[in-house]
Amino acid sequence: MPYARSAVDLELVVPAFNEAARLPATLAVVSGFLADCPWRTRIVVVDNGSTDDTAAVAVGSAEPVATATVARDPVEVVVAGCSRPGKGSAVRRGIESSRSRYVGFIDADLSTPIETLHRAMAELDAGATAAIASRHAPGAQLVRPQPFGRRLGGAAFRALARRLVPGVHDTQCGFKIFDRVGVQHALRRCRVNGFAFDVELLRQIRRGGGRIAEIAVAWTDDQRSTFRPLHDGPAAFADLLRLYWLELR
Repeated sequence: MPYARSAVDLELVVPAFNEAARLPATLAVVSGFLADCPWRTRIVVVDNGSTDDTAAVAVGSAEPVATATVARDPVEVVVAGCSRPGKGSAVRRGIESSRSRYVGFIDADLSTPIETLHRAMAELDAGATAAIASRHAPGAQLVRPQPFGRRLGGAAFRALARRLVPGVHDTQCGFKIFDRVGVQHALRRCRVNGFAFDVELLRQIRRGGGRIAEIAVAWTDDQRSTFRPLHDGPAAFADLLRLYWLELR
């Protein structure tokens, strides 16, 4: 059974696979931002079976951070392990063990500005079940786009995903915040943990009557991405086709 933590207003899950190089800067930026926010928060780093020093770096970063100008409790950073491969498994581990009012996940590369959290929380307070960043919704900007090959593959993936989650322009952006009760209910019906995890999760939220708020963002590609097009691209489409097959059964 996943371990449980005390409730706060918001928990941010950071799935991490071989992120020892990026993680310290990411945690510093996110902790510094959260320390100036009006919510009680916690960062949960889920080490997804890394072979580098991700876990040690995360543990070393798990010191409370606060600013001198804000008289609130400091931001807590905790570390969890997930031996099952796949970003979906790591995200599931972090979300299922949460007791907080809101819970979500962000990518370690911070390609989506952390300031997006203000708009996400406003959408959730207004009744949305999911508030998700989008690189392709009207008004979004690509500050530094992905290489052409990844953009081409992404367009094909979006075309297929759109049939499963109509009206959502971008299922794959790594910045999603949820009402905790709603997302945990949806997760109980999810069966995919690979690259189509986000697609199935959003589909199940929609099926359960939840509202998805899509937030257009200014997104910047991180050229140090761990995604490998030749290796991971076919796996991404295989996961999506598997999801189609599961839906048609």
